[in-house]
Amino acid sequence: MDRWKGRVALVTGASVGIGAAVARALVQQGMRVVGCARNVDKIEKLAAECQSAGYSGTLIPYKCDLSNEEEILSMFSAIKTLHKGVDVCINNAGLAHNEPLLSGRTEGWRNMIDVNVLALCICTREAYKSMKERNVADGHIININSMGGHRMVQSADEHFYCATKYAVTALTEGIRQELREANTHIRATCISPGIVETEFAFRHHNSDPEKAAAVYESIKCLKAEDIASAVTFVLSAPPHVQVCTVRLRYG
Repeated sequence: MDRWKGRVALVTGASVGIGAAVARALVQQGMRVVGCARNVDKIEKLAAECQSAGYSGTLIPYKCDLSNEEEILSMFSAIKTLHKGVDVCINNAGLAHNEPLLSGRTEGWRNMIDVNVLALCICTREAYKSMKERNVADGHIININSMGGHRMVQSADEHFYCATKYAVTALTEGIRQELREANTHIRATCISPGIVETEFAFRHHNSDPEKAAAVYESIKCLKAEDIASAVTFVLSAPPHVQVCTVRLRYG
């Protein structure tokens, strides 16, 4: 990870769960991390914790609604002005709504597409543009996917969410192919964990906290720190090695 010290990483959805764990791990490794979310209070608290811990990197909170393209573009403009640009883009932000395919609300479907798919594409495009402008040939784009992006969960509540994650699987491979065609050494990786014990289920089942708790009690879950470890493993691979897909499950 030494070659990443002092370089800039963007982590979306950095306020809680996987995003917060990834942001902390990269700051610990000496990176300048822009952590974005709609609510930055928790990121500001995490930044203070990282500073108190004496980590060699820094965490910069940034308020951004990823369902709004203008806010994403403004964020990248600010990163360019203040930090020159992005070297690593961690597309972590994602959400799920209980909207089955046969009875779901269009509003819920659209929100999942906006955040899980379109925001990922916009951030990737802008990150690549930033790297290209500065002749960064060794950048990295990491998409935090899900095992739901490789197999359909047998629950109507999850079907549309899984469809967005299948899109992430396809998009990551498309990004990798386009980066290769562009004759660049920028790498693209898809990290697909199974169930991770975070706030995700409680947000997904926000009207039924008992159901959310049952999700994590049903099996032994991964921890957010496990995914952060996978991110640092991918970033620390030698420049001639591209880790295309990482699938994680407990045990």
